[in-house]
Amino acid sequence: MDTRQAETPSRYSSGWIDKLDGRTRLAQAARERLDALQADLGGADALSYQRQSICKRVVWLEVQIEQREAALARGEEIDEARHANNINTLTGLLKAIGLDRKARDVPSLSEYLQQRGTAQ
Repeated sequence: MDTRQAETPSRYSSGWIDKLDGRTRLAQAARERLDALQADLGGADALSYQRQSICKRVVWLEVQIEQREAALARGEEIDEARHANNINTLTGLLKAIGLDRKARDVPSLSEYLQQRGTAQ
């Protein structure tokens, strides 16, 4: 029996993305967001454990915020204090990891060609 989740958990846990059913649009979007965020910061392999941890929390908060905003659009009531708190927390986490894109370290053209030649 597969116990993968189809919805984002209401409480954060470090492996929340891995627990999602990968066939769902939510899981695919969450992974895409995490990959994009990490790429903007120079790539997952260039990030410290701390930054990787913050990135997962950023994506979780984004999903929580967007789900509440969708509920508002449907005319549902939401916990406005929690919503505002999540937005403020998201802003703080984004400031902590940086708002600017960072270039990845790439080899020079000669290094790339040399690596490519040895790989063949």
